[in-house]
Amino acid sequence: MNSSLGLDKPLLDPALNYFPKKVQHIHLMGVCGTGMGSLAGMLKASGFTVTGSDQHVYPPMSDFLAGLGIEVLSGYGPENLASCPDLVVVGNVITRKNPEALALAALGLPYLSFPQMLSDYFLAAKTSLVVAGTHGKTTTSSLLATMLHDAGLAPSFMIGGLVQAFGSNFHLGDGAHFVVEGDEYDTAFFDKGPKFLHYRPNIAIITSIEFDHADIYADLEAVKRSFRRLVAIMPPDGCLVACVDDPVVREVVAEAPCRVLGYGESDGATWRLDDLQVTPGGTDFTASKDGKLFGSFHSVMPGRHNALNGLAVIAVLDRLGVGPEAIASGLGGFAGVRRRQEVRGTVGGVTVIDDFAHHPTAVRETLAALASAYAGRRLVAVFEPRTNSSRRRVFQDAYVSVFDHAQEVLIKEQEPLTNVAADERFSCRQLAEDLTRRGIVARYFPDTDAVIAYLVAHARSGDVLAVLSNGGFDNIHTRLLAALSA
Repeated sequence: MNSSLGLDKPLLDPALNYFPKKVQHIHLMGVCGTGMGSLAGMLKASGFTVTGSDQHVYPPMSDFLAGLGIEVLSGYGPENLASCPDLVVVGNVITRKNPEALALAALGLPYLSFPQMLSDYFLAAKTSLVVAGTHGKTTTSSLLATMLHDAGLAPSFMIGGLVQAFGSNFHLGDGAHFVVEGDEYDTAFFDKGPKFLHYRPNIAIITSIEFDHADIYADLEAVKRSFRRLVAIMPPDGCLVACVDDPVVREVVAEAPCRVLGYGESDGATWRLDDLQVTPGGTDFTASKDGKLFGSFHSVMPGRHNALNGLAVIAVLDRLGVGPEAIASGLGGFAGVRRRQEVRGTVGGVTVIDDFAHHPTAVRETLAALASAYAGRRLVAVFEPRTNSSRRRVFQDAYVSVFDHAQEVLIKEQEPLTNVAADERFSCRQLAEDLTRRGIVARYFPDTDAVIAYLVAHARSGDVLAVLSNGGFDNIHTRLLAALSA
């Protein structure tokens, strides 16, 4: 904690013991982000006076924060700090030139990044269970938190998606464990290291390591360096649960200072996935530990990737002393996560599914899972490239081979990255053309209205429409269901 905003005064020193005696009012800059909103809720529940500011104040986050009694100021500026809060939490959406950040520097108020705040106040006294990896973090974190709860261990958690069993993406429990989704994205403008380095991992899951976040990582080697730093901070008595099906994961965890429990379908994995069956009712599989059958399991979530996520959680729960029967009960009762293969509704035999998939690997695995779960039905993928990586050419060729399980692909034009040269941007038209040459029916659309109009005219009973985007996609799910009803 020796960075600063450009002043001589450094960040707060933990030795000052500023929690909880010396801090009452905490202000969050960028409060409407998913993680920051969750942190605001946890601080409010912990008894602090909480305010926030953001440039984009609108539902559902604005309603969520208002329901918690948290005042949110629209826009950034010096006036938001006029009350001189005791502590300011700076979200990673805030840039060095943000007017409120400049005012923070001028006032000399104490400040922390979001990961530092989470670490120093909520994780320090808990057993931290960190779920990291390019794919599956939210689902695996949600599964782990829910199953710990079902086992009576009363965990706390903060996760990037809405956990159906709690109706929330955060919870403060009385138990010893805190489940946190370990994001490799950067911490703040004054701390460009990955967030997960702040999360004090006692046990960590690494699901996968691929190139992503092209706005902050130059290449796969840069991503691997970040994960190596995570592995290096594991305590000697800690444990890494790593998907050894992934050769990059195997490479990164090879020099871990703690025990590594490998999981997957590979020979030699400590925890092995076998007897995989994907049906409309979900996924069935068996898990073996050290070559011996541990148990048979069922999950409502379809797909091999979800079975592997479940296997990682089984390994953690076994290490924490939860028995096979309790684990099977918790996994079987897991209600899922919002925006992960979530059925939003069925009208006239047409099923509309919402999924967060955007990275090429996630798109491929999601469509493969849905094709198995809805075998015999026409699968239509509706894709919106929206992330900083998917709107760059870096994945232009990779996307061409990941839609094979869909019978038709509809691609909506992206919002262009204006700070990226035109020849470095992703082309939705080119993807449609490349898929067509591959023999897949693919169509380009300039906007969401055109996508909805096409689907209303051409969707037929039995179709499964898989909407793939990490954003709201102009509320396409609700609008499409309403249009199909009409």
